[in-house]
Amino acid sequence: MTTTAFKEPVRQAPSGAAGRESRRTGRLRRVTLPYLLLLPALLLELLVHLVPMVIGIVMSFKELTQFYIRDWGTAPWSGLGNYKVSVDFDAPVGNALLHSFLVTVGFTLLSVALCWLIGTAAAIFMQDTFRGRGLLRALFLVPYALPVYAAVITWVFMFQHDNGLVNHVLHDQLHLTDKPAFWLLGDNSFYALLTVSVWKGWPFAFLIVMAGLQNIPKELYEAAALDGAGMWQQIRRITLPSLRPVNQVLVLVLFLWTFNDFNTPYVLFGKSAPEAADLISVHIYQASFVTWNFGTGSAMSVLLLLFLLVVTGLYLLFTSRGRRAADV
Repeated sequence: MTTTAFKEPVRQAPSGAAGRESRRTGRLRRVTLPYLLLLPALLLELLVHLVPMVIGIVMSFKELTQFYIRDWGTAPWSGLGNYKVSVDFDAPVGNALLHSFLVTVGFTLLSVALCWLIGTAAAIFMQDTFRGRGLLRALFLVPYALPVYAAVITWVFMFQHDNGLVNHVLHDQLHLTDKPAFWLLGDNSFYALLTVSVWKGWPFAFLIVMAGLQNIPKELYEAAALDGAGMWQQIRRITLPSLRPVNQVLVLVLFLWTFNDFNTPYVLFGKSAPEAADLISVHIYQASFVTWNFGTGSAMSVLLLLFLLVVTGLYLLFTSRGRRAADV
């Protein structure tokens, strides 16, 4: 009895023009598929960010007040008039904007420096193994994980003049002040705002630096210890140079977040912030939605955007030069 094996005919790859067309179609599909998958996100980004930004730039060239809210397209064209008013530092509007800008710069520099310093110190401390380290890490991240409103409104109650926890500790228990202080009014409002900003921002620095420390080989510390290097020498010679790329990005992100922060001062002080804590984000909000001068407020927003773009560009330029010099 004989059996016959039936073999499936071998399919030959298309040759000639048909083969080239098939390969071209497959290559085109591989190239276009990633862009098609990104298209929904790009459209959403366009609608949420780019379109309002373009509309805001157009509004900055118009005399848009409360009389043209119903149909802002009919507002008269003012050209650079809103920008001239904003940068005229001898006039009340420009002088107030300059004061707000200087307060924001000082507040941002102090907040970023303290956030980075506390976050870096905590991350280095948490590298050692000890009992309860995991719980302590989780507690450190609580301020960053809390919603902004819930976190800041808690500080509002703590800073109350009559029954706040801060005055209770400083005045009633420690007797460090002659009388209870007004933390949400006057000059003390700047320190209250700085305290809340640092408390809310340093866990992010701690998280980023702690992740960067994982990439530093432990052999470097062991070799440095054998050579007689102490803790401070190891931090100066090994830790900080190794964290330079991480810190460059971290400082930039903290600067942009802090300079543009609106939620913290708005929840802490409301629509009208004290003069000592008049951050530029709240100042632009007041110029737009309190005085109903949307044209001037839009011009201030565009000026703020240009300032941040220039600072970011210069920062990236200098850090890239420093990185290349260090590599050489």
